[in-house]
Amino acid sequence: MIRNHAKEERKQIEQLVSAVLKSPKYRNVCEDLIENIGLRKLSKGQNLKAAVKATKNKLHQIGGAYFLKKPKYNIWLETLKEAQKAKSESAFRKLCTKMMGYHYSTRERLAILDKFYSKIFSLLPPVHSIMDVACGFNPLSIPWMPLSTDAQYYAYDIYNDMIDFINQFLAIYNVQGYAEARDVTQKMPEITADLALVLNTIPCFEQIEKTAGMKVLEAINSKFVVVSFPVKTLCGREKNMRRHYEAMFNRLMREKNWSFQRLEFSSELVFLIRKR
Repeated sequence: MIRNHAKEERKQIEQLVSAVLKSPKYRNVCEDLIENIGLRKLSKGQNLKAAVKATKNKLHQIGGAYFLKKPKYNIWLETLKEAQKAKSESAFRKLCTKMMGYHYSTRERLAILDKFYSKIFSLLPPVHSIMDVACGFNPLSIPWMPLSTDAQYYAYDIYNDMIDFINQFLAIYNVQGYAEARDVTQKMPEITADLALVLNTIPCFEQIEKTAGMKVLEAINSKFVVVSFPVKTLCGREKNMRRHYEAMFNRLMREKNWSFQRLEFSSELVFLIRKR
């Protein structure tokens, strides 16, 4: 009886994942995340149709809503190759800023990009490796990072097409490392990095599971972790978000004996954690 129930549950989740992937909007989402969310919806007693709809809604909330325009990956790669071939750093950076404008999280950071990484890296020892968790288009800001020449960059997100693009971007810009599609709330990469970036993502993690933010921070194998929070909604409203997310972060830190430094920017609230 138990075996039959497990078999039926497996069949349902496979049907759910298949149904979600058939949607053009979600066909590039990694299957592990779809399954993670889908299982939670089915466990609440929702029928398959309702669970599929609820899973799509959740995927939109944690990922889809942040795209301001549809990325043009193939065109972007060609223009990046041309700029790199011409050895024009200014043209390359200009292209990167244009592309980062397609995603809400990186678009909001464009105005402070020069200050953002110069300030953070000034507080750190030399960085030879970075883990970018739920990266979005943030790897496109590598040209602004004062990395060592041998630096390795590891990026993780939920969209397979985005990950393919980032892997090619790293190759074009001659950066060692790789990008990988992964649900980090379920399985954090085992690599060790000098610095981990968790930018504007903890609220998204906690939409999947309330304790996911701390689970991710605990699982990161890095001495230094930069955590940031947005200070405005996707609609551009403040709504006391700075105060709200600072209180959230302080609650998380009460559970750990980690030191941290608060860094405030006009469009982002940032904390540099030193894990003990």
